[in-house]
Amino acid sequence: MANKAALEGGPDDLRDRIVEAAPPGEDLKVAHRGGYEHFRSTSRTQDGPEGPLPVYEWWERTEIAE
Repeated sequence: MANKAALEGGPDDLRDRIVEAAPPGEDLKVAHRGGYEHFRSTSRTQDGPEGPLPVYEWWERTEIAE
């Protein structure tokens, strides 16, 4: 699962919890319900189907500007 990451926290109805990982040092931004859920990298990993995945933790939501 190279270049994949596990998401932790955020909205309960967030569909995908395994996503493309962000480049090193960058946060993940996931479009969801007219806004973005932001996740930050942690030092933790989670077992995935093909090995350990870096864990990103939810930290804020922003709305899409119209």
